[in-house]
Amino acid sequence: MTSQQLPDHSARSAHSFRPSRRALLAGAGASALGIASGAAFAGNASARAASDGAAAWPTTFPLPNGFQPEGIAIGRAPYAYLGSLGTGAVYRADLRTGRGELLHPGVPGVPAVGMKVGRDGLLYVAGGASGSARVLDLRTGAIVATYQLAAETGHFVNDVHLGADRAWFTDSSDRVLYGVPLGRGGQGDVRHVRLGGDWQQEPGVFNANGITSTPDGRALIVVNSQPVGRLYRVDPRTGHADEIRLKGADGVPNGDGLVRVGRTLFVVQNRFNAVTGFRLGADGRSAALRHRLTDPRFDIPATAARFGDRLYLVNARFTTPPTPDTTYDVVAVPLPGVATG
Repeated sequence: MTSQQLPDHSARSAHSFRPSRRALLAGAGASALGIASGAAFAGNASARAASDGAAAWPTTFPLPNGFQPEGIAIGRAPYAYLGSLGTGAVYRADLRTGRGELLHPGVPGVPAVGMKVGRDGLLYVAGGASGSARVLDLRTGAIVATYQLAAETGHFVNDVHLGADRAWFTDSSDRVLYGVPLGRGGQGDVRHVRLGGDWQQEPGVFNANGITSTPDGRALIVVNSQPVGRLYRVDPRTGHADEIRLKGADGVPNGDGLVRVGRTLFVVQNRFNAVTGFRLGADGRSAALRHRLTDPRFDIPATAARFGDRLYLVNARFTTPPTPDTTYDVVAVPLPGVATG
């Protein structure tokens, strides 16, 4: 892996990074209110990983042939959950050995895209072009709740962030966020929050993609993938979006999954085979470019999840035609030094 302090002048296209000469650092902030930040930390087990022999854990492990992975989620225990775009199946892998098994067989016509592990023992899964979301039991893989968030045409439910009381889903084809109550009920109200303010919706491309929370917990951060790639701070009550002021980069084209570790936001840029790290202001209104991670093992990584001092990324291989024999894998890279407070 290559971990570089910016500036980094290895731009791959006209929409790649054009780093400035300086990256400004914002002051420290505290976690507060509304939107939980638990997804940024994998719990006590994760925090102990580096001192419990995790250095010997595999840094690459295979997924089933033909799986067509996209999303990855990791909770308190050392298990990664991977979703299939092709079948909607969910695969569970042990980070200690790299071995795994199918947890959920999938639902015909309902892909598994972005996903998050909840502290309630449930897995929240975005359903892509089906316009739906599923909630699975982590022990059995059984579906405990299903939400039809939008019509089955003209929408793509892409990624999810778990807040204090709701799971927030993005829609790459519409300027809306969906807020689903946490838990097994499946009958609670679903909030449809229209994105406004600075938000720019482009026709015919993927728009809203990865989602997480601001360091102070008061708002959401959403990446708009194409064409330029922008980060927005979104008020989940009103949908008002403020474009985050980037220092050291013009944008995050092909921005996909987001991982926040304290004040550091990692943006997976899938077709650039890179992960970019920004130092956020406490309120999430500004971000200074700090890191660019690359690795020869990257093959269009789509999403990432943190466990201990590693980022685990799933290689979606979007430029490789999927067949029943196409190979896929997960790779782990060390986190660069980041401040978690």
